[in-house]
Order: sequence, then structure tokens, then C-alpha cells
Amino acid sequence: MLTGCAMNGGFMLGKDYYLGAKYIRDPLGEEKGYDKDPLIRTDAFDCTTYVETVLADGDVNNLNLIRYKNGEIDFLNRNHFIETDWLQNNSSRVVNASEKYGKTHTRRVTIDKRAWLKKIHKIDADFTPETVSVKYIPYKNLEQIDNDKMLVVLFISANSKSVETVGTELAVTHMGFLMPGGRTLRHASSAAGHVVDAEFMNYAKRRWQMGEMGVALLEIK
Repeated sequence: MLTGCAMNGGFMLGKDYYLGAKYIRDPLGEEKGYDKDPLIRTDAFDCTTYVETVLADGDVNNLNLIRYKNGEIDFLNRNHFIETDWLQNNSSRVVNASEKYGKTHTRRVTIDKRAWLKKIHKIDADFTPETVSVKYIPYKNLEQIDNDKMLVVLFISANSKSVETVGTELAVTHMGFLMPGGRTLRHASSAAGHVVDAEFMNYAKRRWQMGEMGVALLEIK
């Protein structure tokens, strides 16, 4: 469990938010069946499980409700895609508030979960491709954010090569937290190898230089 907690947006947050915990890709699973990784761990994260675990305040029951549709623990029921599964099934917890923080554009993306499951996991399942729109602030429109509460930040990419590599389009390529005041991004970084703080605008500029599109800012209910 987290220690040194303070209220923010209706849930409890740890004082250090697991700062320094190591980065491991896909550290969580269902403990049985296809993915036998644990339901929860607080010593290691990838970018998504880091955001989910902090939002859950380190509680496994809360975490399962965030990670799975209706909290039903099953690999096929997991919120694998931020653009569709995660945002839709966590609409009671977060809302895309990008328009409050800058001039937005819309990224339309088609998620083909069936093709992804077959290409990456060799699983044949009956899912229909789903097209959704995600509002985001293009990097050229992004200015210093002055948020009084912590926000979830999604980094948006065109990711034109993702169909070839993973079987589906993708829009969200990374996520973390924009800390109050808008200057600090706290995230599980594969490059650093652990949970780190980064200067948000500098980090965003680097991703823009890499050819990415912008950020979506989610308020925590």
C-alpha cells in the first residue's frame, strides 16, 4: 500500500507515487491461464500499469476494476487498448478534458483487437474492429499547463507502422501523470528503467521532434 497519502481528485495518492520503482514491460496478468503474472505488484511497472496502480491507490480490488471490464478477471476481458477499452470502461474515473487546456484536434483510430490477438498472441477471438475519436492538443498548440490537480496525460502518435508490427492501428503510445502546476511529468520510463520525474514541456518537445502528434489530458473524477 502507499504511504504518506493525501487526497487528490477523490482518491488517495502516495506521497512518492512509487518514484524510483523499476520499469518492466507488461508486469501484470491474471495469475493463471494465458498470463500468469501477478494481479498486482508495486516494485515494478510499465507506463500503463503505473498509472493504473496509482489510480487504484495500490489496492488490488480497485486495480482489477480499472484493468478489466466490469472487474471480471480474464485475459480477453482486460482493457488492452487505451483508445477503446480503457477510456470507455474507466469513464466513471477519468474524462478527456483536453479542450480546457489548449486548442484541440481529433485523432481517429481503428482498433482491430482480433488482428492484434492473432498476430501477437496467436489467439483467435471474435472481436469487431472499433473506430473511435480521441481529442488531443497538438504539440504546436501546447503551452505550459497550470493544473491544480494531477492529470493523466496520454501521448498521441500517428503510429502508421503499427498495423504491420502489431496488427492494428494505435494512437496512444505512452502515458503518465502531469503533476499539479503542469511542470512535472511522472511516469514509468523504459529509457530510464524506472519511475522518474521529467520536465513536461521538454519531454513533450522531444516527442514532437520524434514525429508524434500531441497529448490528451484526462481529469480524474
